[in-house]
Amino acid sequence: MTTIDFYLNDKWSATLKNIANSGQIAESVLPYFDSKLVSLDDDEAVVTVPAFINFAIMNQNVKLIEGCLEEAIGKSLKVRIVQQDDYNTVSLPKESFTNDFLSRQIDPNQTFANFVVGRSNAQAQVAAMTCASNLGIVFNPLFIYGNSGLGKTHLLNAIGNHIKALYPDKKIGFTSGLEFVESVHKASLENRFDDFKRVFQDLDVLLVDDVQFIANKPKTHELFFTVFNEMVNNRKQICITSDRTPSEIKGLEDRIISRFNQGLNVNIEAPEYETSINILKMKIANSSGPSQVTVDDEVLNYLATNFSQDVRSLEGAVNRLLFYSINFPIGDERDHISLRLAVEAFKDQIKDGKNELAISTVRRAVCDYYNLTKQQITSANRTKNISTARQIAMYLCRKLLDATYDDIGQEFGGRDHSTVMSACENVEKKIKTDPLYLKAINEIESRIR
Repeated sequence: MTTIDFYLNDKWSATLKNIANSGQIAESVLPYFDSKLVSLDDDEAVVTVPAFINFAIMNQNVKLIEGCLEEAIGKSLKVRIVQQDDYNTVSLPKESFTNDFLSRQIDPNQTFANFVVGRSNAQAQVAAMTCASNLGIVFNPLFIYGNSGLGKTHLLNAIGNHIKALYPDKKIGFTSGLEFVESVHKASLENRFDDFKRVFQDLDVLLVDDVQFIANKPKTHELFFTVFNEMVNNRKQICITSDRTPSEIKGLEDRIISRFNQGLNVNIEAPEYETSINILKMKIANSSGPSQVTVDDEVLNYLATNFSQDVRSLEGAVNRLLFYSINFPIGDERDHISLRLAVEAFKDQIKDGKNELAISTVRRAVCDYYNLTKQQITSANRTKNISTARQIAMYLCRKLLDATYDDIGQEFGGRDHSTVMSACENVEKKIKTDPLYLKAINEIESRIR
């Protein structure tokens, strides 16, 4: 039994009790009020009865029934009595179908206002804001992709909240790829594909999170393709997220990949240093911890350096830091978090000497210095500024970590050891002849240390 069924049964039981207590129906007649409330909308309640005699008696007392129903639900509605055999011709309210197939709610706490923007996510944020302000006109569909925990779901919720504020009359549907698959399965088991399609036909905006989970589901593909085409053709907005590009989703039909590529695909990357710092500041300010706590800049740097692989990791680090500062303070530092306390809080999570983590730290520092992304520095791009940054990053990994040439090469796009050796040799030669080049390396090294 669904949530809506429980609600209807509860309210109708209360209504029948009110009728019995009203004193207006003879006790011998009450058994003829055998009935069931099957739907409610803003204007009407539909009640089914097993036979004509029930239908006739209840229709004679419909005003009383409406009053007792209003007492039960706190709202005045017209009551329509229908015989069970005729119920198949009754149109159920669309809202009940919507609850069956679109149960996810938009999170009011995830908005554009509290989405921290940086170089790693600026394109996605601008595209999301543009779509939310110009429904069905530009970037339809909007496809946002990136690793887990980088803010894709936050942007979908922000789109929904922005639309609700600008266009309160628009109907927004929010689901995930997995929930869509489950809804298709439910519609199939209950032979309700017409109801399923009607729910999505009535939408103005469809938000789909983690669409990759519809892969390898032929029936789901068929219905998704139908929904997608109808919405886009009617200039209704679709916004989608995934952990990879459309072409990288194995088991997705070519025609769906083509539709996803017809709009705008934008990427979200791991937050760079400055964005990580701003995210940490926001998370600390919005936390439920001590309101007057101060956090040293060294602590923010420590967290940004070690936990900026995604936003969830940064949030988890803040939660652990505040928990530790409240329950295990060092001395009298209850309202002040120092680097000493932070190191103590994360001593079991941050290990020294792990090349994989350290290489990513060096790479990120070089990317921040030269205003590049991880994708650029690990790509095959050989333009001068990218090539220079890549060689310096390889050199510093070798110098500071004593990582093997093979390990370094793997972290820079799968290059072989001879490429890394050549890069290190080139940097060592240039250091001796170019003071500005040496200065840049020293500044990056200082940031890393």
